Amino acid sequence: MMIPWIIAAEIAFWIVIIIGLISRYVLKMPKLSIFFFALTPVIDLLLIILTTIDLKRGTPASTSHGIAAIYIGVSIAYGKTMIAWADEKFQQWFFKKPKKTPLTGKAKGLYDMKMLVRHISAFAIGAGCLYGMIRFAGTATDTSPLLQIMKVWGIVLVIDAVISLSYVIFPSRK
Repeated sequence: MMIPWIIAAEIAFWIVIIIGLISRYVLKMPKLSIFFFALTPVIDLLLIILTTIDLKRGTPASTSHGIAAIYIGVSIAYGKTMIAWADEKFQQWFFKKPKKTPLTGKAKGLYDMKMLVRHISAFAIGAGCLYGMIRFAGTATDTSPLLQIMKVWGIVLVIDAVISLSYVIFPSRK
């Protein structure tokens, strides 16, 4: 049963981010905050280990194993961006920092292309995890659901690419 582990990893991710932000801004301990932010890849590593052990034990591969790989890819590729987003929100909520103005035009197109590169990175990492899980599990279990996850995610990636490119080709107006 992987879903509880995925939920636990997500909760642990946000707990270490919040503790890191509190360490940085409330306790004024920037080195301690870096320590907590650095724990996020450790959480990902633990989830990878738990997922592969679960498959190696002969548990039939399922969508939840695929979701674990997606979680890991997204967490690694977008981790810095998610931390920056949380940092910005923390400052807005607790220090009344003004909100950024929404991006438009070429700036929006450039931002979406950067996010597309992150999505491609997340896909590559997640697909690598899925492939590793398939190879590690060997013939102990049917891993076809993991391949199906990769196909669906590939379709999502293509749709994201089309939308992101549309912001470059047809920039929004202010």
